[in-house]
Amino acid sequence: MTGEQTAQAVFAFSPEQHELRAVVRKFLLDRSPESEVRRLMETEPGYDPSVWALLAENLGLPGLLIPERFGGAGSGFVELQIVCEEMGRALLCAPYFSSAVLATGALLEVADEAADERYLPGLAAGTLRATLAISEAGTEWAADRLDTVAVADGDRFRLTGEKLYVLDGASADLLLVVARTGSGPGLFAVEAGADGLRRTPMTTLDATRKQARIELADTPSVPVGVDGQAAAPIAAALSLAAAALAAEQAGGARRTLEMAVDYARVREQFGRPIGSYQAIKHKCADMLLEVESSVSVAYAAGWAVDTGSDEAPLLASMAKAYCSEAYYHCAAENIQVHGGIGFTWEHPAHLYFKRARSSQALLGSPRYHRELLAGRLEL
Repeated sequence: MTGEQTAQAVFAFSPEQHELRAVVRKFLLDRSPESEVRRLMETEPGYDPSVWALLAENLGLPGLLIPERFGGAGSGFVELQIVCEEMGRALLCAPYFSSAVLATGALLEVADEAADERYLPGLAAGTLRATLAISEAGTEWAADRLDTVAVADGDRFRLTGEKLYVLDGASADLLLVVARTGSGPGLFAVEAGADGLRRTPMTTLDATRKQARIELADTPSVPVGVDGQAAAPIAAALSLAAAALAAEQAGGARRTLEMAVDYARVREQFGRPIGSYQAIKHKCADMLLEVESSVSVAYAAGWAVDTGSDEAPLLASMAKAYCSEAYYHCAAENIQVHGGIGFTWEHPAHLYFKRARSSQALLGSPRYHRELLAGRLEL
């Protein structure tokens, strides 16, 4: 088989993957309509525990990446991306990205057998919700430039510092905190309710995705992995998360395109559907190009992960940079196509616009990922 034929064989969804998408989309249509998104974004936890339980018990989605020996599905990364794409399309309010992507990815990359046995079964079952706390004031999403410190205390460590924009940080059962020791960056598990832990919900642009400020004051924690050697595993986990987020962004962008096209077909001006006017046609055509390109680059990164390609981190940064800007542009153009009604609180266009804007910053800005890309290419 030639290289081109191999690429064509890889870049195609299997019947099982199509079925997964259909099942997840139907579930989200039933459980995450606009009315439910609006209701949950006004609540403190920001999600419905009964829906989370169904995601775990009936669909097994929190454990997609987790090996079967820990109770997970042992699926590929593309399956996770399919789920994230559909969740982005529906603006699902749930701790999925924080727990099933960020926290799970960090544990799998650090590869601490004792921590895996302790935490992964609960994460797979959905009975344990975790998140990754890394971002700090004035820093990008990297493990090697942090002010939070960890001081040894017997076989444990005590953490002191502050983390910002921690996804679902106020409601998670477990916080995986990245902090520096005398040996370098490390990963530490902090249980909810630990001494010296203070969690404060943050008011952010996107109310559909809850974020929190985490303050640690001599807080006891359990080390995960080898002391001072978390930089590379955390970088790998964040790269995977960037590829998953790119798929989520592609899903949101596609939904804004569908909204714009549907409205352009029925809204009339001067006796004609506005979609018949060249200006609107061009907007929708540009959105379509960005959506299809977003899907292509996001899944290129996902397939690179599943095939073990060395280009996976490079493609992940490329996908995050491109999909961030494409989603933001599509969400903004959707508002323009809708005209006055698109600016109202009652219309859902602003929900996607806010999610698009917040997703641009999450895991690093497009500029940050272009810098990573340039560094990996040695430019």
